[in-house]
Order: sequence, then C-alpha cells, then structure tokens
Amino acid sequence: MAITSAGETGTAQPSEAAAVEILMNRGLRNMWYPVAPGWMIGPAPVGLTRLSENIVLWRDSAGKVHALEDRCPHRGARLTLGWSLGDRLACWYHGVEVRGDGVVPRVPAQANAPMEGKRCVRSYHVEERAGTIFVWFGDSLHADPAELQLPDELVSPEYEAILCTAHWKCNYRYAIDNVMDPMHGAYLHAQSHSMAEGDKHAEMRLRKTDTGFVFEKANQRGVNFDWTEFGITNALWLRLEIPYGKQAGPGGAFTIVGMVVPVDEEHCRVFFWRIRKISGWQKDTWKFMYRARLEKLHWDVLEQDRVVLEDMAPQAREHEFLYQHDAGLGRVRTTLLKAARDQVKALAAAKSAAGEAPRAAGVA
Repeated sequence: MAITSAGETGTAQPSEAAAVEILMNRGLRNMWYPVAPGWMIGPAPVGLTRLSENIVLWRDSAGKVHALEDRCPHRGARLTLGWSLGDRLACWYHGVEVRGDGVVPRVPAQANAPMEGKRCVRSYHVEERAGTIFVWFGDSLHADPAELQLPDELVSPEYEAILCTAHWKCNYRYAIDNVMDPMHGAYLHAQSHSMAEGDKHAEMRLRKTDTGFVFEKANQRGVNFDWTEFGITNALWLRLEIPYGKQAGPGGAFTIVGMVVPVDEEHCRVFFWRIRKISGWQKDTWKFMYRARLEKLHWDVLEQDRVVLEDMAPQAREHEFLYQHDAGLGRVRTTLLKAARDQVKALAAAKSAAGEAPRAAGVA
C-alpha cells in the first residue's frame, strides 16, 4: 500500500469550500508546529494527537527525537504501546520493528517478511528549539520541510525564555483570535497585576511588517497589553509585550511569543514563552524571581483566557458582530483563509495533472 500524506485520503470528495473549511479547522499544512515541550519526550514512546493525526515520539540513545505515524503496519496496533530499541520502535503486539524513517528493518516472527526493508509508516521531520519539539506537517507536495524560522527572542543567546504550555478545549483559531485582540486585556484581565492600568477606550491600527503585521493601540504604548504581532515564517507565531517595572527583575521589556498547535477540531495546545533580554548571572536571578513571584500570576491570566474560550457559545463565529477593535483578528482570518485555499487548489491541480481524482487536503 502506498504511503500518502495523512489527511489526503478518503472516499468522500467534498466541495472546494468544504475542503477549505476542514483544512482551516484541522490546521494548515506546510508549516512547523510545536507539539510538545522537550522535557516530555524521553526514550519511551509518547503518543500525541496533533492536526488530527496520531503520532508517536521518542528519543534515541544520542538524544535525537524521532516522530512516526502511531500505527504498526502489520495490524494497526499503536506503536505507543511498544518499546524503544534506540533508533526504532518495536510493536507490543507482534514485535514488528519500525525505524525513525518509517522503514521496517525486521519482523521477528517471520524471516524475510514482505514488509522488511520497506517504508510502511509515515515519518515526520523534527527539530528541537527553545526547549520545544517542532514537527513539520507537510502535504504530498511539500514532504521536505522548509527552514524553521522563529522570532529572534527564541533563538538568540541574548534572550532567556521560560516555556508555558497548556491544553485548551477549543478550536485553535479561537486561541489565535484571543491573542490578536489586545483590547480584551483591559477588561478580561482588568484585575491582573500587570493589566490593571491604561485606557479602556482606544483607537486601533494595523502596521505591516516583513513577516506579517502589528495590531496596536494608536494612543497608548508601554502601559498595558497595547500591541500584538502576527508572523508567518514557515511557522505561525504571535508576539507581544507586557509592561513590568524593575520589581519583576532585570531585563527590560517582558516579551511573550505564542504559538498554537491544533490537536483536533475541538482542542488545541498553546505554547507561550515568557522572555527577557538578559545574559550572564542575571539569567538565573530573573528565572528565580519569575518562578517565585510571577509564574502563578501568569497562570491565573491564562486561566481567564481558557475559561472564556472554552465556554464560547456554540458556533460563535457564525453569530459575530465585529467592530474596529477586531481588525487584527479579521486580518489573520483572511490570511489563513487564503493560505488554505491555495493549498487545496494546489493539491487538486497536482492530482488532476496526474490523472487522479482530486482529494481535499485535511479530509480523512
């Protein structure tokens, strides 16, 4: 059986509009997504669902992380239930071994089994950056990954980052919309230690950048949650600043970089790196002060976001009355919708050129 990119097989052939909506809900392809904090992945296999795909991750003896479709090619048992042999996993059911590249090197129960030496399971490209495991989710036209480009704060030694990650019971697009709405800070987080100041009325404006745009308050800066940035660099990320004084430790402005990975159509995992530009001994000082004084307070703020998003009215997006403060999330929605349409059309054109019946990306 030929291996195809997950999300492109199936018997039903939805319309282009339906295929685009499915892709939007499950997550755009041809991007790097954070799937787990680095500390979560060790030698034992770990099973995760991301972009509605079941994957298994583990570290080999050299510490390198591998990722495979969580399915034994023999009978379909979960490889997560098996055990690691370094660069490969052994299925618990019959011992079939699968390497990190998806090839079956050995079937212990039978000599010269037909699947030996063949790539029978989908493998994923993996990078580990900023204490996080990133996986490339490409479609059949983009099996090879693009370069993973992250904001400077996550890769430069001039910065120190502390990762916070959580599972939210909402579609990932609600989480993105939430960050692209700076004005909610003055209301939802009004009692927060860091967002109690500033005007509750503001004029908002969009400002283009090389990788996306900034959505900001025109009349206020450095007071509250006053701006947020949307960027796409073969990964989708958000960036903002929260004002803090010296009592929050050294390092100047408190930056947050956020990313969201879809789990399925109704769940997501959020990743927020809390960052300060800092070096030397001050890194340890700041980490200590953050853990001791600020971390719980920040979790309280995230909980406020989580509660609101998880309790949104059914089909909330279909009954919205947006106004000028929503121009940022509107621009994001337009950007993602165009990307989804382009991906669906490119796959349909490629299949048509190959003489195949078109199948929609994101349709299982």
